[in-house]
Amino acid sequence: MITWKEFAAARPDLAGIGKRLLYQYQVGYAFLATVRKNGAPRLHPVCPALADDHLYVFISESPKRTDLLRDGRYALHTFPPEQGDEEFYCSGRAEPVSDAQIRAGVIAAYHRRPHDTEMLFELKLDRVLHTTWRIGLHPRVARIVHGGTRRHESTPCYNHITFTQSSSLIPHP
Repeated sequence: MITWKEFAAARPDLAGIGKRLLYQYQVGYAFLATVRKNGAPRLHPVCPALADDHLYVFISESPKRTDLLRDGRYALHTFPPEQGDEEFYCSGRAEPVSDAQIRAGVIAAYHRRPHDTEMLFELKLDRVLHTTWRIGLHPRVARIVHGGTRRHESTPCYNHITFTQSSSLIPHP
């Protein structure tokens, strides 16, 4: 797992796209998927925040928070833009943050004052995916895999990160 800061240092182009899509409505908006105890996915909208080059999310007392504390795996997918068809997705592990100074820094960058009972998590990255769709064409995908084994046409670009670009993910009819 790597931090957003490490990801941004390795791929500033993709990190810039991710930030733009997370904050396309001024406030960070995305869908957060977690893993239920029975292994099924749970999906809810959240307001992630980029603060001090790290990706965070506040989570209230909820099944979603229970999921993250039990099994830190997550997936985060940006809201779709009003114009165009572009997606940004990342996944990895969420780690609880108890440091008061870090919490204060995230609150300063956040769009509202979170309730004291809301727990702060840092979203560490394992995979990042950016997709743009064009009418009549197949999607163009840029993907970073950290420590993963599924790679196609990969070119190393940072330590154990691999950049993959695919021009066709959908089978031709």
